[in-house]
Amino acid sequence: MKPMRRISPAGTYFVTFSTCQRRQLFTVDSYARLFLKILYTYEREGIYRLHAFVVMPEHVHLLVTPGPDITLEKVMQRIKGGYSRAFGLTFRPGEVWQRGFTDHRVRDAEDFGHHVRYIHQNPVQRGLVRQQGEYRWCSAFPGFRLDAWPVESRHWSQVAVVSTEEANLRR
Repeated sequence: MKPMRRISPAGTYFVTFSTCQRRQLFTVDSYARLFLKILYTYEREGIYRLHAFVVMPEHVHLLVTPGPDITLEKVMQRIKGGYSRAFGLTFRPGEVWQRGFTDHRVRDAEDFGHHVRYIHQNPVQRGLVRQQGEYRWCSAFPGFRLDAWPVESRHWSQVAVVSTEEANLRR
């Protein structure tokens, strides 16, 4: 019997998921660009608020707050499924993601800050760039629009935008 996952409570989550067999899929710019297009499409639709992200060659880290009445599991189903469909139609059919994802529910402002720093430092730690802000597929790179962290999830609809610049996802 496969283990059952409990449905995640409302809140903000640090999420990690990997490509199938940890293939270095996102070393191809057009693949990473398509992922960001999908990521921002669902954010604009109100499925979640996006606080930070990094698209590494073989895995992704996100800091997201699911929208009202939507579970983290549904958010991940939209992101991974939406990308898989778009990838298959645009490039080639086939398995894109490893099954499942890991998550950590953000406890407080300190925990939130820790995960933002972790996400932004990930490309530096891996030696892909020298300084955060240089890696093109990371929210630390200039120009990406991110949502402020809603300290209380019941105030989710009142979230402010951190940056006024819209990401240019059609580069």
